[in-house]
Amino acid sequence: MTTSQLDRPTTQPASSRFKGVVAFVLLAYGIAWASMFGAALLGFSLVDPLAQLPFGFAPAIAAIIVRRWVTREGFGDAGLKLRLRANWHLYLVAWLGPFAMVAAALGIAALAGLWQPSAAALPEWSLILALVFLVPVLTPIYWGEEFGWIGYLRLRMFPGRPLAATLATAVIWAVWHYPLAFLGYIEFDDVALGLLVWTTSFACQEIVLSWLWVRSGSIWPVSLAHAGNNMVLALLTGMVLTEGAGLGVNTVTVLTACPIAAAALWVLASGRLRSTRP
Repeated sequence: MTTSQLDRPTTQPASSRFKGVVAFVLLAYGIAWASMFGAALLGFSLVDPLAQLPFGFAPAIAAIIVRRWVTREGFGDAGLKLRLRANWHLYLVAWLGPFAMVAAALGIAALAGLWQPSAAALPEWSLILALVFLVPVLTPIYWGEEFGWIGYLRLRMFPGRPLAATLATAVIWAVWHYPLAFLGYIEFDDVALGLLVWTTSFACQEIVLSWLWVRSGSIWPVSLAHAGNNMVLALLTGMVLTEGAGLGVNTVTVLTACPIAAAALWVLASGRLRSTRP
């Protein structure tokens, strides 16, 4: 299996790449954090999807501004083509994989004695079926993040060093979310520990998402997987383990991170994160 031409080391001059990365990060953080704190000051709940839209699209807006007006490099390596025929299997993994991760997270919780499985404790089949069809519909919303993080930033962090680029992008992506832990979006039992677990979870997610990018050459399976992570894995495990079993947010975050971490280890151990052919 070969990797995408889009993930080969960039030939962009170092000075231009540095200017672009700095401008992107400042814009992505500035737009997002201003909208987060602005919404909170105006009395909007950040759990409200409509309140999330401005900061959800901040990375894409930042990437478009930088590509078009700061570095003027255009969109040739942005991965905007679907490439559906060549990558249907990756789309399938991105679409249905989060449902398998929910089952794995619940299985780990049951084996650890933290949750007692029962038919009554599981979500309604109608909800699960609705999510199967809803996730692809919501994918363009999550493109708002991935067009910036994967489609722009990761390519330019450490050219030719895919793991370093992935982890650096993950840390920047995680810290970008930190205000949400203080504005009512997520309420950790222990904030410091929660942010550490959250950051680790983001790093594992970034490895899996980067694999989808490297193998497909398209930002769309990445965005689909991101939609599944939020709308399936986080939502269903939260319903069953937090609302249903009464587990703390920190514990549930660890449980949901376990199957993602296993997938990330598989990606790394099998060498599937390489950015070029051997």
